[in-house]
Amino acid sequence: MTAPDPARAGRALNGAAAAVLLLEGIAVLFIPRGIAQTGPGLTGFRLTVLLVLAVLLILAAGLQRRPAGLYVGTALQVPVVLTGFFASVPWLIGGIFALLWLYLLQLRKDLLGSILPKAPATRGDDVASEEPGR
Repeated sequence: MTAPDPARAGRALNGAAAAVLLLEGIAVLFIPRGIAQTGPGLTGFRLTVLLVLAVLLILAAGLQRRPAGLYVGTALQVPVVLTGFFASVPWLIGGIFALLWLYLLQLRKDLLGSILPKAPATRGDDVASEEPGR
């Protein structure tokens, strides 16, 4: 099943992906509080990793209008899940967000026919296709 208006569906899915990444970034900012109360605590390395990851997630949310944004968001799901090495609860949080991301990719495939974003047609491609005899 494909969407009746693929362009509109694509924009809506990009917005949903941006919202998920933004929420992930905010959720990652809550992890240091939980880590500080467990095990070896919150070290400088752990805090730096979590803050950099949160900033990358928020920046990736802004990239969702571009074709590369989907790839960046997908790649960032791995470190979000791997934050579970710092404490046990981030495994669950990262897993939930990763499943939500996979659901968005599946929804994109169902509505647009492909998970990957299609490259926009260039002016030269349009002219060549309109000319008769070519």
